[in-house]
Amino acid sequence: MIRPCFLVVDKQYPGTISARKLVIETAMLNVLTAYSAEEGIEMLHRFPDVNGAVIDTETHGMTCQDLIAGLRALRPELPIITVSPTGNDPCGGETVHVSSYDPQDLLEQLQFICPKESRRKMEESSDPPA
Repeated sequence: MIRPCFLVVDKQYPGTISARKLVIETAMLNVLTAYSAEEGIEMLHRFPDVNGAVIDTETHGMTCQDLIAGLRALRPELPIITVSPTGNDPCGGETVHVSSYDPQDLLEQLQFICPKESRRKMEESSDPPA
């Protein structure tokens, strides 16, 4: 079974990789990363079969509402999780909103989107080596 894949649209910090990307990949899920709103929309255009999107509400290039509208124009049914520092300021139009400081909640929401695939991969990653 192919691992679920999520588009992550995150802020870029010079010299570092997205912490969200690392958290999601640690859970044995695949990630496509975009570092601007425009790049996020282009990535979804090029790779439309992702299982969902995770976007930072402070992504550069456009408002998060416009980013969600751009993603929904390509895939109206796409599950979208927005992430912000407080967890209290959703954009509108997302499937669910979580706090940046709660990676476990983010992973639970991703598992909710793809429960069967996520559960199998999580079990495989926790099995002791043979």
